[in-house]
Amino acid sequence: MTDNTDLSPSLSNDGDFLPDLCGPQAVLALILIAELFVGAFMIAAYSFDHFDWARFGMVSILAQWVVLTSAGSLCLLRRYLNQVHPMVAGLGSYSLVLFCTFVFSFLTHWIGQGNFYGIGQVLIGNLMVAAVLAGVGLRYLYLQQQLRNQQRAEMASRLQALQSRIRPHFLFNSMNTIASLIAVDQDTAERVVVELAQLFRASLSEPGLIPLRKEIDLCRYYMDIEQMRLGERMRMEWTFSAESGGGLDPADERFDHWQIPSFLLQPLFENAIYHGIQPMPCGGMITVNIVLGEKQAVVSIRNPVGENEDKTQQLDKPEAGGNGIALDNIRHRLVAYYGSNGTLVTNSDAGEFIAVLSFPNQTLQN
Repeated sequence: MTDNTDLSPSLSNDGDFLPDLCGPQAVLALILIAELFVGAFMIAAYSFDHFDWARFGMVSILAQWVVLTSAGSLCLLRRYLNQVHPMVAGLGSYSLVLFCTFVFSFLTHWIGQGNFYGIGQVLIGNLMVAAVLAGVGLRYLYLQQQLRNQQRAEMASRLQALQSRIRPHFLFNSMNTIASLIAVDQDTAERVVVELAQLFRASLSEPGLIPLRKEIDLCRYYMDIEQMRLGERMRMEWTFSAESGGGLDPADERFDHWQIPSFLLQPLFENAIYHGIQPMPCGGMITVNIVLGEKQAVVSIRNPVGENEDKTQQLDKPEAGGNGIALDNIRHRLVAYYGSNGTLVTNSDAGEFIAVLSFPNQTLQN
């Protein structure tokens, strides 16, 4: 069975009673399972030597009508089933399957026989079989969905925990910067306060996908505040381009169409400063290159690394007073939202630490 809901809203939707039975994979699975049960019953009843193919065809038609009609009806009623008590939803689903069995058993008998002779025995037999299979099947689907709901809730808690660790830990440095600016440059101090408020408002929000433009703006706020502290020691270079060639304007509307988990890029900038720029007396250049393709976006961040700095484990070792964000946390968030389509690759080359983050267009995935 498959659930085709988008990941980001599904994190907060933990009330589904049954899985989505209308997806292509779910429909195919239901058809195959129904045929397997029919084949098993026919073999048990007639054995291989006296297998009745005509009977097998009629029973298969009946089973498919019941299964697919029940699944389609449960899909239409899914929102209602999610709103009522599980006991009511279960009895309603069970009754629906039995009703479909009754109706289609009646129709197939009338079509096959042309009369109603012996229909009572047929209905009773089919309803007894359907009662057992529907009870087992619906119970399995219910438990499967509850497990999925639990996994979603755990994932939501995990993402919340990850994001809470990503909240800017430079509050005290920022407040000191603001305090020093108030006496000499009140306008700049006010701007830093506004940017700091934007950062903390975003970090306190629920985890989820946000437009790439907003994530870039949050990173710019962060870097602007750090620029106040580091001064000329930190230099920034941003480039925006399309995979097909040519540069992009930062105001290009395509940056609004790409979705990225909030505060996914900020830890990379943070570590570029704390493990690259800050330990070096002369500072250095942080280079950011964002490339938008048709299906994948690539963000690469380069920063210099001092001779005494560990070039391969920048994000895995907590800086004194820092939050110790690890590469694994970023990769976990990528996997949670994009599966295997989101990657983070790091490399050290010629005194530079390079982080390359790639993620797909969520709109195209849905």
